[in-house]
Amino acid sequence: MMRKLLCVSMVSVVMLMSPSITVFASSPQIAADAPQTIEEVFTPEYRNQTVMRVEAAIALSQAEYGIIPADAANEIHEKASIAYAPLDAIAEEYEQTNHRMVALLNVWKRSLSPEAANALHYGVTTVDIYGTVRVLQLIETIDLLMLDMIELEDQLLDLATEHRDTVMIGRTLGQHALPITFGKKVSVWAAQNRRNIERMKEVRARLMTRGVLKGAVGTHLGLGEFGVEVERQTAARLGLSEPEPADWQSSRDVFAEYGLVLALIAKSYGSVAEEIFWLTGTDIGELRERQPASQVGSSTMPHKVNPRNPDRVIAYSRLIPRLSEVLLDDVVNSFERDSTAAPNRVLEDISLEASKMLRATHRLIRDIDVDEERMRANIDRTDNMIMGQRLMLYLADFMDRTEAEERVREAARTAMEGSVSFREALLSDPELAPHLDGQLDALLSPEGYLGLSREQVDLTRKYIERLKQTD
Repeated sequence: MMRKLLCVSMVSVVMLMSPSITVFASSPQIAADAPQTIEEVFTPEYRNQTVMRVEAAIALSQAEYGIIPADAANEIHEKASIAYAPLDAIAEEYEQTNHRMVALLNVWKRSLSPEAANALHYGVTTVDIYGTVRVLQLIETIDLLMLDMIELEDQLLDLATEHRDTVMIGRTLGQHALPITFGKKVSVWAAQNRRNIERMKEVRARLMTRGVLKGAVGTHLGLGEFGVEVERQTAARLGLSEPEPADWQSSRDVFAEYGLVLALIAKSYGSVAEEIFWLTGTDIGELRERQPASQVGSSTMPHKVNPRNPDRVIAYSRLIPRLSEVLLDDVVNSFERDSTAAPNRVLEDISLEASKMLRATHRLIRDIDVDEERMRANIDRTDNMIMGQRLMLYLADFMDRTEAEERVREAARTAMEGSVSFREALLSDPELAPHLDGQLDALLSPEGYLGLSREQVDLTRKYIERLKQTD
């Protein structure tokens, strides 16, 4: 429910900023029908509605400069609703025209007076209209994705705080290294998620300048001497920022950037999922994925509880970057407005897959159970040898540090050969024993050698909370 209210609020703000669509903002029914999911953003109905919003904004802006009659602009604005352009009628018209914009306009014009019909789509080009529509769709998509990412951020921060003091082994290159806390690990995930939120905000800001109304070859020719002003006014009515003065239709780097940021987000979540995949495995078992009792892991091996959520997120981390490559390729275009990569379909696909990835990642984090006892037991598998660094630093106060390092390393080698425990090997060294006597239990306790793991959780939470104030 909270998410729905936030989405309606965001859409309403944009609508109220846009004089060309205030009629929609004033209608509770239309406001309630504003896209609540990314799937809805890319429906044919919503795309056509957005086309009509753009056309209405253009008409009102043109009327301000006397390019078309004000009465005609007002009529276009008042009838900028898909109620006047049903999908079935557009489909029939498309059979005749084989042009989706012309089909929509022809159907819409049937409800307009001759004066308004003559003024509709005056001096503009289809590429600009659909380019601006795509920009508006991507901004709405980012807003919805960011709501999901912020919700995920809260999940991660709560999990990190809950396990701020839960001790586990830190691993490097697949080997036991030094003790950390699980909260510290999760705070790293949360910080990465926050960096991706900030990246999304940066892409959104650039998309806000992508409203375009520059004509067939990007010279504002169809709008005459007031072309720049009409473009600015149209963007403002649509809630966009002032457009960049240069034409971007042949330089589609911002669309590529959008795709690449989604690819980076996908890889970030894939990395988390990959680690959870291994931590839930039989040999480590520090995490468990909650699953329904009725769920079957294997048709022939009843003991298996196969991971579900990690697999799904990892799959998206491979698919989304591949889609982003098509958008990156589309940066290479010839002349003023060529496009050979069919990017619009890919922009839809990558946005929809990103939405599904966020839902899967929510489930991934939501369904984690932490086995604190297993985490502690795994630390003990290396017979306290992970505390060797602490011992060397402690002993350096009593002897040459190089000698301390060599003696502790030798004790570890002796223990790994299996003849004695690490503790016994240390105490059997006549040079080490006098300094370790009475201190060894404390020195071998991983709970006392966590560095600032706990404090990093607290500091990361404060850091993210500070950044959230700018969302």
